[in-house]
Amino acid sequence: MVFGERHHAEALREEVAAVLAPLGLRLAPEKTQVVHIDEGFTFLGFDIRRMRKRGTSKHYVYTKPSKKAVQSIKDKVRVKTCRSTRYQDLGELIADLNRSLAGWPNYFRHGVSKATFSAVDSFVWRRLTRWIRAKHAGRTGLSMKELRHRFCDQGWRFACNGVVFVGASSVAVTRYRYRGSTIPTPWTTKPAAAITGS
Repeated sequence: MVFGERHHAEALREEVAAVLAPLGLRLAPEKTQVVHIDEGFTFLGFDIRRMRKRGTSKHYVYTKPSKKAVQSIKDKVRVKTCRSTRYQDLGELIADLNRSLAGWPNYFRHGVSKATFSAVDSFVWRRLTRWIRAKHAGRTGLSMKELRHRFCDQGWRFACNGVVFVGASSVAVTRYRYRGSTIPTPWTTKPAAAITGS
């Protein structure tokens, strides 16, 4: 992060490269970019970008799960709910999906992720619906009314043998708060002891 112009950041990149060289390390050119915070960048699965807050003139830096990260969890769900997995019991499948949809959102819970979690849950719900209807189609097919009656416990929440689908939205989003100088360090100075004499 540089408070300055593009050439300041590029100069700093060259300095970093010079420090790393004697250690036998180098910056990978394809992974090292100089971008403005308003353009945004992806780092460790998060898209980080400064944007105007809707309805205001104020700008904030937002961190969201990247498109690639969202696609990766969707791909995992597709594999778990594909045609070749229909031999499984629904309870086993729900438990397997719950495990995946607990780990992934726990990593991304510190970003602006609530809407993303809901979108992922909607995707998983549609995949589960298709999986159940294909598995239990029979001659007449499985209507949505039957699906809800047989495989849901509260509203449209899937459940089987005591296993309930919880999804990514069950993980609470907790944004990081600025702590600044309140972070303890081992270098905090203690007041000197007073010396008294008579």
